[in-house]
Amino acid sequence: MTVTRDRRAGEPPPQAGPEPPELAFDALYHAHFRGLVVQLTAYTGDLGQAQDLVQEAFCRAYQNWDRIAGYEDPLAWVRRVAWNLGHSRWRRLRTAQAWLLRQRETHVAGPNPDRVAVDAALGRLPARQRRAVVLHYLADLSVAEIASQEQVAEGTVKSWLHRGRTALAAHLRETVEEVRDV
Repeated sequence: MTVTRDRRAGEPPPQAGPEPPELAFDALYHAHFRGLVVQLTAYTGDLGQAQDLVQEAFCRAYQNWDRIAGYEDPLAWVRRVAWNLGHSRWRRLRTAQAWLLRQRETHVAGPNPDRVAVDAALGRLPARQRRAVVLHYLADLSVAEIASQEQVAEGTVKSWLHRGRTALAAHLRETVEEVRDV
């Protein structure tokens, strides 16, 4: 018969092994996430941004937890990383804002009635004719360059241009007549 020995009164319980690293990290996260968010919210003025910064700091801590768990105060490391991330964000925003303030606002006049009429007439052309007219007259491409780009014969491009100009003239005449009648 085997006799098991009971613990004697006053004897400390048997020691469990060291806490798994994941549990230590989880405890740190759950104990301090909200407090760090409050601090960073006060610093950044934005709750969502503060949550993102603290979350990023904890993610970085988790990636290096084997090393950080050995620090005297792992929370201090997480706090410093979160604040550094917040400060970096602030510097980037400040730089972007300074750049924007140096930009000059330019005012461009709206399209004149002739431009509107030409755009409307171009919109009524078939796609190939419109493309040929735009490439030839607005992009200053030669018939040969358009033929090469569109992978067709030069005669085809000439035909598209001829038909496009004829249709444009008819559409613009209609527009002028409509304006006169009004």
